[in-house]
Amino acid sequence: MTPPTEPIPHSDVGAYALGALSPAEAARFEEHLAGCARCGAELDDLMELTPLLADYRDTAADTATLTATPGPNVLEGLLDEVTATRRTRHRRRLYLAGAAAVLIVGGPLAAGALTSGWQHDTQAHQSGYTQTGYGRGEKVGTVDPVTKVAATVSMEPKPWGTHVALKLGNVKGPLTCDLVAVGKNGAEQTVTTWAVPEGGYGLKDGAYKWNRDPLYTHGGAAMNRDDIDHFEVRTLDGKRLASIKV
Repeated sequence: MTPPTEPIPHSDVGAYALGALSPAEAARFEEHLAGCARCGAELDDLMELTPLLADYRDTAADTATLTATPGPNVLEGLLDEVTATRRTRHRRRLYLAGAAAVLIVGGPLAAGALTSGWQHDTQAHQSGYTQTGYGRGEKVGTVDPVTKVAATVSMEPKPWGTHVALKLGNVKGPLTCDLVAVGKNGAEQTVTTWAVPEGGYGLKDGAYKWNRDPLYTHGGAAMNRDDIDHFEVRTLDGKRLASIKV
């Protein structure tokens, strides 16, 4: 008898964005995310929707119609929304459609050019909406004296907690990182998680524009702004890259 196969990690993007995965499932997905540009781009899109879902939860909480864990219909609906939006991005789809032919003709050098172009396109898209939120909030930044990583957070109070946007520079990959909010009582909450490709972000000597530009990413913490003591940028194996006292 053929053993059952495990679920494809791509299908976990929506559940991960909404916090519906178990700790073991989340860890497995994060390992997959570090090497999957498709899931990284899709997660960026879904992270823009999660604060809206949280606002809806606050408004509708007294109706007892929302459960603690989003059901499959909610996850499928969000994924459908992202899919519909992404259908309008013809340039990326045409770019990838021609990749096979270019690789056959150009070999490894062409592969590098295609990869860098795709990463730049993805970075430009996610930076657009993230920078809008980044520009609205209260900003605090630092340059770590040991790692030299430059990190600035922008905080915007919300009814459900605090929306947080991060600007990150002078960081080299490959790394998988998270931004953690640390409360004045010592409690910790993960704000967002992302992967840094080998080219890095915010590097003056970067080979391409996308890795000379800083990384912008965002997420949310359930803590109120006044309850947050500091933020930490960490790798998933526990190394601290920067600490931002707020």
